Amino acid sequence: MNNELQSFLQPAGMAMPRGHYSHATSGGGLVFVSGQLPVSPDGSVLSEAPFEVQARQVLANVSAAVAGAGSAVDRLLHVRVYITDIDNWPTFNKLYEEWAGTARPARAVVPVPTLHYGCALEVEAVALT
Repeated sequence: MNNELQSFLQPAGMAMPRGHYSHATSGGGLVFVSGQLPVSPDGSVLSEAPFEVQARQVLANVSAAVAGAGSAVDRLLHVRVYITDIDNWPTFNKLYEEWAGTARPARAVVPVPTLHYGCALEVEAVALT
């Protein structure tokens, strides 16, 4: 098993992190994706955008982060979704199903009162390398 840890500070298609973290790190055959908000590649926070636009951007960010770490959506093991309005869950679940395709990683949904920048959702994930 490879115990080497690598940080990926700038995966293609992602804005630089706004804090002291990496979008994704890998070690021991796993990729850990930091919580992804609806931030476009140019760094714009899409908190005022409709929920569907925010959700699509978050999922695109997760895809870019796992790809930047040498993995892919079909190698996801676990996904955790933080959502500020559980009434948006059916919409997210539909978009997620389209995005994930045949992948069916374990998943947790966590309703929360607020998220950074006033965003409607945040998604973190773990994948195989």
